[in-house]
Amino acid sequence: MAGIKVLGIETSCDETAASVVAVKAGARPEILSNVVLSQIEEHAAFGGVVPEIAARAHVEALDGIVEAALADAHVDLANIDAVAATAGPGLVGGLIVGLMTAKAIAAAAGKPLIAVNHLEGHALTARLTEGAEFPYLLLLVSGGHTQIVLVRGVGDYERWATTIDDALGEAFDKTAKLIGLPHPGGPSVEAAAKRGDASRFAFPRPMKGEQRPDFSFSGLKTAVRQAATAIAPLSDQDVADISASFQAAVADALADRVSRSLTRFHAAYPDIAAPALVVAGGVASNALIRETLQKLCAAHGFRLVAPPPALCTDNAAMIAWAGIERLQAGLSDEGAMGFAPRSRWPLDTASAPVVGSGRRGAKA
Repeated sequence: MAGIKVLGIETSCDETAASVVAVKAGARPEILSNVVLSQIEEHAAFGGVVPEIAARAHVEALDGIVEAALADAHVDLANIDAVAATAGPGLVGGLIVGLMTAKAIAAAAGKPLIAVNHLEGHALTARLTEGAEFPYLLLLVSGGHTQIVLVRGVGDYERWATTIDDALGEAFDKTAKLIGLPHPGGPSVEAAAKRGDASRFAFPRPMKGEQRPDFSFSGLKTAVRQAATAIAPLSDQDVADISASFQAAVADALADRVSRSLTRFHAAYPDIAAPALVVAGGVASNALIRETLQKLCAAHGFRLVAPPPALCTDNAAMIAWAGIERLQAGLSDEGAMGFAPRSRWPLDTASAPVVGSGRRGAKA
């Protein structure tokens, strides 16, 4: 195709988002607009995302967000080649709102509809921002998923590791709640950790040294609860020290776990001189985690590809781009207008599910 413009819609959790992404033959893709409306205030009193509130907020906001994305891109629906929408995984109420809106727009404008896996959006973002070439390793760290995935091509994924209990973003959120920090937990813990002593609490590094490449964070979360309970009531310095110690434990555990997959990749693809580790998902915006992964990659002969923080969290630009990738690969779905939202939708459908890996209704 000489040039493609796709409207993307994302409503899988608590961000209402729309974006227009364009690409011309021989040129780098361009994000023409990327509008994201957060629902943090609506859910703050509950310490987490309430599915019913999220769905209602999407209904109220989505039409205006789509209009704003088209206006910012200086295009109208006649100039759009396709509509891409997140169809899963995520909160089913929000998915219904976004996918049904996309179906209506596509039908009214006579444009093709592309049902996008939210995780594929994360997996392909590095190709939008950095032009990453296949194959590469993806470390997906978010509220609902912690996985290492081999990305061989569009629609071609193999899961190499996953969490056996909590996702990393969930562990951040629950740790924040335990020590009285506001939702969302990731940014709150990271901010508090800057004032803390990371050596004060000797938290465990789950599964460190084990041959199995998977992740675990439930035990670390329990250790945080026990430490906080033992010194309650917590002072501001206690909160900062717990945050710093927790974050340091997470970084160490990640480095140990990820290193095994880096070694495996080298063995599988010995002819790739400088392979890429792509990190994506909301937790990928954490500065210490990025720094840790950068050092790990340097030690293993990899290069770390980390999209800008705004494109690590949920956004519609990655959904529009995934739509473009699928169009270019000839993978657009003729039956997409009949596609039903999926609260669960693994990238790698061949690998056996692991108990606790990803939560129904959790943020992907």
